[in-house]
Amino acid sequence: MSDLSELEGRITAALERVGRGVEALSRTPEAPVADAEQMARLKEALEAEKTANDQMEERLRAIRDKQDGQVASLSARAGAAEAEVARLRAVNDMLRESNRALRAANAEGLGDAALINAALEAELEALRALRDSDRAELDGIIAELTPLTEENANA
Repeated sequence: MSDLSELEGRITAALERVGRGVEALSRTPEAPVADAEQMARLKEALEAEKTANDQMEERLRAIRDKQDGQVASLSARAGAAEAEVARLRAVNDMLRESNRALRAANAEGLGDAALINAALEAELEALRALRDSDRAELDGIIAELTPLTEENANA
């Protein structure tokens, strides 16, 4: 409640100051009219500010467009990376299953050539998937660095 009365007092004081200011302005003679030279300078300054504002807005649009492009690129790469991770998981599951079957066969003393072949194929596929994943990551890094090197070359 005391906050409300404090605010009310501040508002009342502000309104009184505004009233005194209006009274003081009404008693003073009108301000002199600006001469033509001063008006020309003011118009020039206004045009310069408008031009600067337009240039800044254009730069801002360019930055937003570039940012939107980078976001789209990152989203596409993230989708590709997710697909690669899913592939790696599937290959690793296959490798685990193949190795489990191979261990079971060896525990029983049955060295099955087909199981050994399947295990080796699964391991090769896991290595290929890992290589492809590394390659995709390197391609992403190169894609990020290429614009930077081009900017430095143009500078």
